[in-house]
Amino acid sequence: MSYTALYRKFRPDVFEDVKGQDHIVATLRNQIKAERIGHAYLFTGTRGTGKTTIAKLFAKAVNCEDPIDGSPCGKCRSCQTISAGAGVNVIEIDAASNNGVDNIREIVDEVSYSPVEGKYKVYIIDEVHMLSIGAFNALLKTLEEPPSYVIFILATTEVHKIPVTILSRCQRYDFKRISIDTISDRLRELMEKEQVQVEEKALRYIAKTADGSMRDALSLLDQCIAFHFGEELTYDKVLDVLGAVDTSVFSRLLRMIEKRDVNGCITLIEEVVMQGRELTQFVTDITWYLRNLLLVKTSDGDIEDVIDMSKDNLERLKEEADLIDAQEVMRYIRIFSELSGQIKYATQRRVLIEMTLIKLCRPAMETTNDAMAARVRDLEEKIEKGVVQTAHIDIQSTYEEDAPAVKKELPKAIPDDIKEIVTDWKGIIASAQQPAHTYLKNAGLSLGEGNQLVIVFEDGIAYDYFRQPDNQAHLENMISNFVQKEVSVQIQNISDGSRFEENYIDLSKVINMDIEIVN
Repeated sequence: MSYTALYRKFRPDVFEDVKGQDHIVATLRNQIKAERIGHAYLFTGTRGTGKTTIAKLFAKAVNCEDPIDGSPCGKCRSCQTISAGAGVNVIEIDAASNNGVDNIREIVDEVSYSPVEGKYKVYIIDEVHMLSIGAFNALLKTLEEPPSYVIFILATTEVHKIPVTILSRCQRYDFKRISIDTISDRLRELMEKEQVQVEEKALRYIAKTADGSMRDALSLLDQCIAFHFGEELTYDKVLDVLGAVDTSVFSRLLRMIEKRDVNGCITLIEEVVMQGRELTQFVTDITWYLRNLLLVKTSDGDIEDVIDMSKDNLERLKEEADLIDAQEVMRYIRIFSELSGQIKYATQRRVLIEMTLIKLCRPAMETTNDAMAARVRDLEEKIEKGVVQTAHIDIQSTYEEDAPAVKKELPKAIPDDIKEIVTDWKGIIASAQQPAHTYLKNAGLSLGEGNQLVIVFEDGIAYDYFRQPDNQAHLENMISNFVQKEVSVQIQNISDGSRFEENYIDLSKVINMDIEIVN
């Protein structure tokens, strides 16, 4: 006999076997017992949560000759026929491949014929949101006033795509994501029936990876069992099959980031890649790990009910929570969340992850508020440890690698052409194209050696833009055309996070002050 997948083999035959949807099961069973059965139902929810399963159970129950507490008996001819897939009164339609007007018109024509056997004809339309507008319109009248022996059950994962006119004619049931505890309990129960040895930690990881879908959990478990057939399925083996990473790796990585150990982070990523781990899942898992760390850091009471992990991992998480600041964790979460959105479409995922880790280890590369706070914390730690650093300004010239730092001293005299440039700076850059206009608008103007105009950028991107010879030449030509003189400028950058006013004389303020005095 051919092998049957676990999710098909253990599909519930009675309502009691349905897990995680008690609110829906109880309502439907009460309707059957009270004989208050509706004519149209809409089942909506994420994949693998039991929509089609409950639809089939409901179809069996309404046609069952001897229902037991609203659940199908499974023994009568009707139940056995439907279970075997031979029931003529239960019609399953895949709207993804039968979404035209003609397909729905066939259903409308069939509705007029009463059931050959049993009480009801049940139409289960899966992925109903795939129907065309014309098909919805063809179904509308029949759905509103079907014969008394017809029941429609519409199932969808995207309820927002269904017209309001259809929604208003159905009883709507929202299927919830199934909890990790419920999924792991069901997996354990089925593995006992299958006589397969599975580690509890492995079951919980599979349940977590399934993301609320019982079908996905059974498929993943099936895959892991097949790979290690005849062996006990352990947590490490599950990680190998699914390409996942143990949480201890995240702990190691976090400690390296805190130590600003770039080489250690790159080496760890090398290990992850060589083990064949899936990098997109790696980013998702570490973001989730940081989320748990933030909850532990900010929670006042017991957090065990919110965070799903073993006691050992939870203790390690609490230790790390004492070593890291909450603002820092939030910065990590923000950066990894941004990475998660980028990595899905990236061709060089490893490089993208390595760039992110370097950014985390070097807060000076960012200009956001949380990055500035991280830089301040780094400086405070160095002061506490007695590490003394001489303050310096990292100023780079386009053609002079070791350009001397500009001293903050008032110039003795400012040339008239420089005054003219500074006074009318907004007018000069008005004709500049983007992004040059924005970069120059935020630049600072100062005076260098030999009365040369110095344009200072605090933004490294702007500095890199004007480092290119063509862009600098275009800037000099633009200024020269304004003053009708040949002008050369010096492009400099402050890369240590300090402000322009702290290290340079702001010519705009000096010249404005002179104008006010003259007036």
